[in-house]
Amino acid sequence: MDWSNYRNLTMLVDFYELTMGNGYVKEGIQDRTAIFDMFFRKVPDGAGFAICAGLEQLVGYLKNLHFSDEDIEYLRSKKMFSEEFLSYLRDFKFSCNVWAMKEGTPIFPGEPVVIVEGPVMQAQLVETMVLLSINFQSLVTTKANRIVRAAQGRPVMEFGSRRAQSYDAAVLGARAAYIGGCSGTACAISEREYQIPALGTIAHSWVQMFPTEYDAFKAYAETYPDSCTLLVDTYNVLKSGIPNAIKVFDEVLAPLGFRPKGVRIDSGDIAYLSKKARKMLDAAGYSDCGIVASNSLDEYLIRDLLLQGAQISSFGVGENLITSKSDPVFGGVYKLVAVENEKGEMEPRIKLSETAEKITTPNKKMVYRLYKKDNHEAVADYIAMFDEEVPSEGPITLFDPVNTWKTKTFDDVDIKPVLVQVFKDGECIYDLPDIEEIKAYCKDQVDHLWDEVKRFENPHRYYVDLSEQLWKSKNQLLKEYQVK
Repeated sequence: MDWSNYRNLTMLVDFYELTMGNGYVKEGIQDRTAIFDMFFRKVPDGAGFAICAGLEQLVGYLKNLHFSDEDIEYLRSKKMFSEEFLSYLRDFKFSCNVWAMKEGTPIFPGEPVVIVEGPVMQAQLVETMVLLSINFQSLVTTKANRIVRAAQGRPVMEFGSRRAQSYDAAVLGARAAYIGGCSGTACAISEREYQIPALGTIAHSWVQMFPTEYDAFKAYAETYPDSCTLLVDTYNVLKSGIPNAIKVFDEVLAPLGFRPKGVRIDSGDIAYLSKKARKMLDAAGYSDCGIVASNSLDEYLIRDLLLQGAQISSFGVGENLITSKSDPVFGGVYKLVAVENEKGEMEPRIKLSETAEKITTPNKKMVYRLYKKDNHEAVADYIAMFDEEVPSEGPITLFDPVNTWKTKTFDDVDIKPVLVQVFKDGECIYDLPDIEEIKAYCKDQVDHLWDEVKRFENPHRYYVDLSEQLWKSKNQLLKEYQVK
């Protein structure tokens, strides 16, 4: 769904974007070209990589960017904006160039994920929505991918709608989780809007509504005989839940010619209960009946359950996924990296900080990914000046931008640009893929990362290096702006 068609989000800005815009008009520099990078500084959960998501929503926002009469009147009522500025907004038409990482692409700290180039008024104005669109969905996609990988091929269902941080987060979080590898969602509207399979059975309240647990199971099996999964932990999993489920399978499903899909355990010692339940189901002739586990799971709990031999065929994961509870902020930032001077030439800009990771990398840039030719494994990223000549294959020598004496030459590699142009002079030139294409692309790209980068604890640092030309430009600015 294109949410910008659903409501006008143009005013979803930080107020300083408007006050600066008014100032740009006053100074007569509103149409001076500026270049901004959106990038992030740290991967959530101390992981080795993150995954980009949210581009489709950003595209929808940019395609429909406009100020309504109500917006203009609200700003006029503030009595702090010039009529010249309000007139500019009334006639506003997005005309920037935009480059971005494809959704599903593994991304790393310090490299541009989105680049916006155009009149400073416009490039500044979209800051908040660039960050909102990419930060949240990248956070959830990254977390979902960790959980899915922990499940070792078992389906993971996104169950977090009721714990999401607002209704938008529930809908778009389901989309992001699906990109990350989840098999479906409990959020029904996400299937309607994004064609993500909606999944679900019954809650404890269904069981409590009937005189007995058996009556509740029987009624559900009669209603949905071809997709019967029963929640067996309302009272006692092993003493009543599983025995009553087996009885219903025998008395309702078997005579109709159907097999049960599964049972779900939502509380208790899931490893122990699943092993006992598996034996009981197998003994009753239902070895094909799956066991679904839920209850505040995350990648670490799932990994431990499987290490303990838990007999689980699929997982439902809610709050820890949809909120990325263990590390709930994706720290993407939006920084100016170049600006047009009075001669019409682009000059690099840098932001300094006593914290090294907060020092920005100036200039318009392109990110390249190096893939081994024999197995297409991604081995490093290379950030270069946008117009710099970069070979399409090795050999190429990279050096650590901090410890510059550390170098490595890659011989048998293919070198491919990672950023794609999405908008040209304000017109969208990128064909948005459907959700299944994005999901498949994400899996393929993650599969081509080294296993060591994918570790949950102490992952190997993936190499992200600057070209010599870009490094020299950055260091020159560091010296120029250094306080004497």
